[in-house]
Amino acid sequence: MADTAARNTTLMANAIRALAMDAVQQANSGHPGAPMGMAEIAVALWNRHLRHNPANPQWADRDRFVLSNGHGSMLIYALLHLTGYALPIEELKAFRQLHSKTPGHPEVGITPGVETTTGPLGQGITNAVGLALAEKMLAKEFNREGHDIVGHHTYAFLGDGCLMEGISHEACALAGAWKLNKLIAIYDDNGISIDGQVAPWFIDNTAQRFEAYGWNVIGPVDGHDVESVDTAISLAKMSTDMPTLIIAKTTIGKGSPNRAGTAKAHGEALGGEEIKLTREALGWAHEPFVIPQEVYADWDAKATGATLEAAWDERFDAYATAHPALAAEFQRRMAGVLPANFAQTAVDAVIAAHGKAETVASRKASQLALEAFTAAVPELLGGSADLTGSNLTNTKSTPAFRLEADGSSNGGRHINYGVREFGMAAIMNGVALHGGYIPYGGTFLTFSDYSRNAIRMAALMKQRVIHVFTHDSIGLGEDGPTHQSIEHVASLRLIPGLDVWRPADTTETVVAWTMAIGNAQRPSVLALSRQNLPYAPKTAVDDIAKGGYVLAEPKEVGMKGKARAVIIATGSEVQLALRAQELLALDGIGVRVVSMPSTNVFDRQDAAYKKAVLPAGLPRIAVEMGVTDGWWKYGCAAVVGIDTYGESAPAPVLFKHFGFTAENVVDTVKVALGVAKLKVKKSK
Repeated sequence: MADTAARNTTLMANAIRALAMDAVQQANSGHPGAPMGMAEIAVALWNRHLRHNPANPQWADRDRFVLSNGHGSMLIYALLHLTGYALPIEELKAFRQLHSKTPGHPEVGITPGVETTTGPLGQGITNAVGLALAEKMLAKEFNREGHDIVGHHTYAFLGDGCLMEGISHEACALAGAWKLNKLIAIYDDNGISIDGQVAPWFIDNTAQRFEAYGWNVIGPVDGHDVESVDTAISLAKMSTDMPTLIIAKTTIGKGSPNRAGTAKAHGEALGGEEIKLTREALGWAHEPFVIPQEVYADWDAKATGATLEAAWDERFDAYATAHPALAAEFQRRMAGVLPANFAQTAVDAVIAAHGKAETVASRKASQLALEAFTAAVPELLGGSADLTGSNLTNTKSTPAFRLEADGSSNGGRHINYGVREFGMAAIMNGVALHGGYIPYGGTFLTFSDYSRNAIRMAALMKQRVIHVFTHDSIGLGEDGPTHQSIEHVASLRLIPGLDVWRPADTTETVVAWTMAIGNAQRPSVLALSRQNLPYAPKTAVDDIAKGGYVLAEPKEVGMKGKARAVIIATGSEVQLALRAQELLALDGIGVRVVSMPSTNVFDRQDAAYKKAVLPAGLPRIAVEMGVTDGWWKYGCAAVVGIDTYGESAPAPVLFKHFGFTAENVVDTVKVALGVAKLKVKKSK
């Protein structure tokens, strides 16, 4: 029996190797080394520990698996195919081809069973931290004595590249602080990266590093011994107060006579002759993409998965009988459906903001909106990268997340991420991917640079993640150009699938939050001011949700007749546009003021609406404290912006210095209309 078991696990591992090298060879593109080197690790985890159901990849209490070293995507594709997911062999043959379900790096929403899009190294393990955090918090919120409906593990495979990326430090330090004992990471310690042996540039003592984070470290173990890896995983699952890192020593490209253990196995096809030699070395006498039925039978997880889910269904039914309201709430949250009263909450918040017409900074307006939304939407999970008092992301309904004496969550809903913007952003992606929470987190807009790649990944994955970026312009003043955002809003607007909002007052801020919370398929950014902003009087608020709308016509300043020009403004500059409108009226020039809190949303409106807001034939002048490039697409005659870095000085001094005054806007409009000449500044 022992010999049969050994032979079966060997065949199971070699099936992964064969599929990996065949698919990469057929595509003439890809990374065969990691799948070939981690094959036995995959057998141990996927065949003996992973709780999943191939027939239902979205089962709520499944274990989550993340391939952080996403370049080794053929590993997860082989596993999904072999265990019985809806990923037929034809899809593996179409590896890296147009519209296949097997893209070059795993993509959530494309391949059944893939939990997150990985490839940018370090983000997968960070997503895994977010997945494990969501599990821990949901367990605290919904489990009741005798009814544990949330209790799964999060597993991650990672390599040297993930550990070298700085984001892994941010995330893994937090995982230790949060005592995420159901997070188990397996490190493929093969000592090879694209440039070769990593020893000259990667000399970290990884075990000591993770011990310092507060992790349970197991190993090194022989990554090619299924039994050793199996035992390590079993030990890791016993941890009650620490995440676990299993260090598994492997040989990259295991099985290849001439490529194993070399950088040549990492990122290129083995080649026909080497594949022939590898088949001989492994004793794998089957044609490309042919897997014996007995190997399929050993890998098949459909029956086991159905049994696991059925047992959980029974537990959930008992839970629903004992706690019907909690069960319904859990199902709503995991389905991503907002509370039934969300729409009315939003309406009430808009009415309140419009009625009070307060003069506050838009970061404060954001907090006021959040007070209403966090009270009504319990899945809102806030946080800040050590700037809570500046970002104002905390509310009465979101006490700080802390740990109880037993290591469990205290039920708090506001996370102190520390100075870890990139880690925060990617952890939020993991939380959103898990389900049950809508994460939002804050920092200064200029530090969105640290978060940018994770923001892009949220957009690529279509995840509802909300970024609160305050101190959005030179208006923050004395901190100077290192902290003054110039290009950030414009660059964020360029990310496909991301909605960027820069509201002008309390009502626009409520609408921005409403849209961000309500959009289940897009991440959102709220760019908010440090300085107070006067309320922008408006006769209607419905069109704010369209991203751009007519805020004021000439009649609002006592003029008859149609507008001769349109001033488009966002955020804190809307007040300049309104004041310029008043001054221009004194000279007999009527202008329309358009507030455009979100160019992304406005651009998605139909042509008729956009033409109604920005009519043809009228000069358009945009006003925003940022780079001017993005505004020319609206056919602007002029843009009042800033294409240099800022300066260190009080905000009012900076506004005058850089031309953000109503008088300068007036002059710019007059030049565009041909009723004044451009003023040339004399150099001193």
